[in-house]
Amino acid sequence: MRLPGLIDPHVHMREPGASHKEDWATGSAAALAGGFTQVLAMPNTHPAIVDEPSLGQAYQLAGKKARCDYGQYMGAGLDNVREVSTCAEKCVGLKLYLDQTYGPLRLDEMSDWLAHFKGWPKNRPLVVHAEGRTLAAAILMAAITDRSLHLAHVSTREEILLIRAAKKRGLKITCEVTPHHLFLTAGDLPGGRGEGRPRLQTQKDVNALWENLDVIDCFATDHAPHTWEEKKQTDSPPGFPGLETALPLFLTAVSEGRLRLDDLVPRLSSNTRRIFGVPVQPETWVEVDLDATASITAAMMFSKAGWTPFEGLQTRGVILKVVLRGISVFEDGQVLAPPGSGRLIRQDLV
Repeated sequence: MRLPGLIDPHVHMREPGASHKEDWATGSAAALAGGFTQVLAMPNTHPAIVDEPSLGQAYQLAGKKARCDYGQYMGAGLDNVREVSTCAEKCVGLKLYLDQTYGPLRLDEMSDWLAHFKGWPKNRPLVVHAEGRTLAAAILMAAITDRSLHLAHVSTREEILLIRAAKKRGLKITCEVTPHHLFLTAGDLPGGRGEGRPRLQTQKDVNALWENLDVIDCFATDHAPHTWEEKKQTDSPPGFPGLETALPLFLTAVSEGRLRLDDLVPRLSSNTRRIFGVPVQPETWVEVDLDATASITAAMMFSKAGWTPFEGLQTRGVILKVVLRGISVFEDGQVLAPPGSGRLIRQDLV
């Protein structure tokens, strides 16, 4: 069976600044192996992507190494409202970190949020990392400023029910949910392996996400690789690799009757294109065998992370081949696309 090329609106490629965890060559290889032909990269790198020079550096690195198509977010800081707004047509969106995360970007004062909510063009995507009451405050600010807002990695029952209420009132809210928040709970991963932002939640929260699937616009991996040496420590950095495991997990859910393909494709492709203005890739598809079974193992993966929270899980649904613009870029377990063959999304505006 053929699926369209998938889009991940939330990945961390760790370059510049932490290429021992991941770089554009390995991260984009992982993307293709997972059926993702377009990825949107987060700005909390070292240095962070907060102005035109840092955006240019990010695109230079990606241009040399990326095997799939790519876009880059800008990061909202304390004093860069003007700088990021001038780059609005050169990136895929603006990311605001309103709660604790990995990296140097965080906005604590609501006055700083408001400056970006007002300063960022209303026709360009605005994305927030916001949890719990912070998420409620971000929705309120979107209503006050009459603008659209995308909520990253929603993880709790309270959050998804609040989003449902906001959408019912006609607010311009969209949201995403990660595979790890749909398939794991806080009790599944002991020690540092389970550390993430947002954290893994309870079974009650997981159930609520599944029960409110109609409210969820996108599935996003939040691919956030750290090495196994880092993750096995009790004070490990937060995040999980996810690009290579997302589609097998979702296809397994389809085989179990928890999802339909009609639920899956919009949330991994067409909805994301609509929300983020991502162009269609011609002659691009993912060939899958819905009946084949496999076992998830880090040893077969392309990410530098070297581990997966789903190690040993049996899945139904195997990616056989990925074709990008008419060229086979993944087949028989091998990534065939060379570094630098990926294209910049919105390249005509850069």
